[in-house]
Amino acid sequence: MPRSAGPRRDSLRGARVSSAAVALRSRTFRSLRRHRNYRLFFAGQVVSLAGSWMQNVALAWLVLQLSRSPLAVAGLIFCRFAPYTLLGVPAGAIVDRLDTRRLVMWTQAAAMVVSVALAVVVLTGTATLPIVYLLAALGGVTLVLDAPGRQTLTFEMVGPRELQNAVALNSGLLNASRVIGPAIAGVMIASVGIGVCFTVNALSFLAVLTALALMRTGDLHRVEKAPGRSVLGGTREGLRFAAATPEIRAVLTVVTLVGLVGFNFNTLVPLLASDTLHVGASAFGLLSAAFGAGALLGALVTASLRRASWRAFRAGTVGFSVLMLALAPVHDVWVAGALLAAIGGCFTVFAASANALVQLGTPDHLRGRLVSLYLFAFVGLAPFGALLAGWLTAVGGTGLAFAVTGVTGLVAIGVATGRRRLAPALSP
Repeated sequence: MPRSAGPRRDSLRGARVSSAAVALRSRTFRSLRRHRNYRLFFAGQVVSLAGSWMQNVALAWLVLQLSRSPLAVAGLIFCRFAPYTLLGVPAGAIVDRLDTRRLVMWTQAAAMVVSVALAVVVLTGTATLPIVYLLAALGGVTLVLDAPGRQTLTFEMVGPRELQNAVALNSGLLNASRVIGPAIAGVMIASVGIGVCFTVNALSFLAVLTALALMRTGDLHRVEKAPGRSVLGGTREGLRFAAATPEIRAVLTVVTLVGLVGFNFNTLVPLLASDTLHVGASAFGLLSAAFGAGALLGALVTASLRRASWRAFRAGTVGFSVLMLALAPVHDVWVAGALLAAIGGCFTVFAASANALVQLGTPDHLRGRLVSLYLFAFVGLAPFGALLAGWLTAVGGTGLAFAVTGVTGLVAIGVATGRRRLAPALSP
């Protein structure tokens, strides 16, 4: 063999690895490269989502200052999510009747008004628990239309080919903000007070509103709307379509069960830190950050996939469930952190794949309604999921709660996969 053969082979191998890395980066951020409207929206969300997480932390801290009661914080969570529990399913029928970009502009403006009101009552010293609960509930009302509106607008900005990529990038941004926003809030609360957090969040909405105003409406993918149907009739139509479409029915069933039993990290991670691992606030922050970092990595992996697939959805669900089972007996904080990071990654693959599969399998005039059903599984069922997680932890500790989550996820995806294979109408 010539002496130059080895170096030449290494050079070729390095060139292939380099080209593969370039291709991977190209796929990961393709929706940002190809769509100006999405670039604008993404940039606005970078600012606004960090502000929203700042407000979440500030709200909880404000309630604790006003009440000195952990139960009052649970009441805050109930006020924030109860509107979606009551109105989340029919909200999709409203979204399907309206211009999506304008709807999101109105919901973002309404959320900004709520933040301004919170800033005013805190800075003027007139904040009371009932007022804070009322404003939190009003913020929850804006979420009822804003959440499905933003998901539907994502489809209109990027179209079907880049939807999986854009959904994953949105998820990555959300989880990056989950790490950055609370850290900024902690510094601001300690240095300048809670009221300034609400003020900064109110100003952050201007970034999204500006991005929405600068969009080229001619570049948006046109979707069919259904303005003539009543909200109740439209909701029934969406439910019938979901029940009659095997793959969407399977996805929504798994998402509902995992969302109800498994997506209760706001309840379980604090209990894991305090009651199971017996660590303080700093370690709790690291555990939360580990989940967020893993979720961010999972979002980038999902964004690099060529298209949405049942295989990715199944892999995310199985990985999430198995890792939850592995976390159940753990009493070491470092092992728990590593598992939470892996759980965050699998959960993002699961959630982003589910979102894309639902939207891509739905006709344009029903998209808002099906997105609302998808979001209801996470947001609308949150109050019940928190109660279930608390009860399981009271009965058998966090280990029981994690174990039940893992078993539920594995059973749900196993049954759904089996039924999907038996359904003749499904594509392979």
